Amino acid sequence: MTYMYPRESLNVYPKHLSPEYKSTVKRSPSKPLIIVPHTLSELTGPAFGHDAVQEGDNDLTKQHKGEPLGERIIVHGHVYDEDKRPIADTLVEIWQANACGRYVHNVDQHPAPLDPNFTGAGRAVTDKNGHYRFVTVKPGAYPWGNHPNAWRPNHIHFSVFGQSFVTRLVTQMYFPGDPLFPFDPIFNSVTDEKARLRMVSSFDLDNTIPDWALCFRFDIVLRGREQTPVNVEKH
Repeated sequence: MTYMYPRESLNVYPKHLSPEYKSTVKRSPSKPLIIVPHTLSELTGPAFGHDAVQEGDNDLTKQHKGEPLGERIIVHGHVYDEDKRPIADTLVEIWQANACGRYVHNVDQHPAPLDPNFTGAGRAVTDKNGHYRFVTVKPGAYPWGNHPNAWRPNHIHFSVFGQSFVTRLVTQMYFPGDPLFPFDPIFNSVTDEKARLRMVSSFDLDNTIPDWALCFRFDIVLRGREQTPVNVEKH
């Protein structure tokens, strides 16, 4: 993974070795990391074409013939730089489990039903104010086998692209008040409490649509003292 910006606050990022998160035991580096300078290919491309992002790609409830099951929600926010200046015209992608906690992937063997009207992936481009918006359903929790009775909190994966596909930041958005937070080693691999809370969305009553959908706000800060933790899952 290539980072759009250099790491400035290491306590914002999960440790490479977090023993309670078992997959890091084998995947964490045993030798000091080596900085690899960017070459022309990392700096210039390939880039996504705006024509590839179609109208409706940000509405995960309208990608099939019928509506998916579950609690319809709106997820929106801004992408900012370290000075809280909006980042316009950048590609934001999400992927998630369905309302039952099941991904559309052959590796996911969770015995929960698949939803024929929900694929679980969407994308949007930020506007001139750095704003993005998705319509989706609230994902369910799911077991993941890390330890006895291990369940992931409800979450949505986010990726934010830079000028090319090799400059990409990945994070997760959680929902406020989830009772699984204290028991999830992925969430807690970010050891700084204030940084962890920056991965938790806020309920946004002002932007709910009455009688139709609740709304959650999730702003993404790319670097600096208030940066959003990135790369917080290593499956």
